[in-house]
Amino acid sequence: MRTSEPFIDSTIDALNRVRQTSPLVQCITNSVVVNFTANALLAIGAAPAMVDIVGEAGPFATVASGLLINLGTPTPEQRVAIIEAQAGAAAGATPWVLDPVAIGSLPVRTPLAHRLRELRPSVVRGNASEIIALSGTGVGGRGVDALDSVETALPAARSLAESTGGIVAVSGAVDLLTDGIRVVRIATGDPMLTRITGGGCALGAVMAAFLAADDDHLAATVAAVTVYTIAAELAAAQSAGPGTFGVAFLDALAAIDDEHIAARARIS
Repeated sequence: MRTSEPFIDSTIDALNRVRQTSPLVQCITNSVVVNFTANALLAIGAAPAMVDIVGEAGPFATVASGLLINLGTPTPEQRVAIIEAQAGAAAGATPWVLDPVAIGSLPVRTPLAHRLRELRPSVVRGNASEIIALSGTGVGGRGVDALDSVETALPAARSLAESTGGIVAVSGAVDLLTDGIRVVRIATGDPMLTRITGGGCALGAVMAAFLAADDDHLAATVAAVTVYTIAAELAAAQSAGPGTFGVAFLDALAAIDDEHIAARARIS
């Protein structure tokens, strides 16, 4: 894979800005991954805020640097807080990430995800089946597991990016990102990320942090995925299994530097 040098430079710059500015990232996320998501943000240099209470979510989103909306466990109160937070993000020009976890045939989260799609998220992040389901061209996967390949999801990702005016990131062995016109593929990462709880969900929060560091949302999303997946490679190299990987991954997010990015990035 030929690596795009401009994206390497912008990734290094974005990581350094995240660490210098410590963006405040509001996370409305699922109960399974709250702790891991907060720790991933802290490790990368951002500041997590798990503000998902009705009456607080909206006002907080107006002042946050970025917002993550993750539909993993959408309780009734959280569903109200999600709509409130999105309105606050719109009022405060806060970039926001939508992670439509396990949508497709499930009757509560699927219509909510489609409603949020119409509110034009800055970034949509999901696996191939989730992206296809959100675009309206398929029914989704098996819960959080994708039944479709990343490349199969490219037409749906392009269509979704065009309709939202934002970026669509399809996670897989090779991540695919598009703004509807440009397509970027990132080939770093390790399968161990799929064997820990929160490996995908925390990436959405990291994306929200990087959106605050770069006005070019495609470059910011490329930077987030590149840093995150290189950290996974670094962690896997010193892990005995999923348990040690989870800890090593947080350490790798904190330790990753310009040299790691320049040496390991595989972006085309």
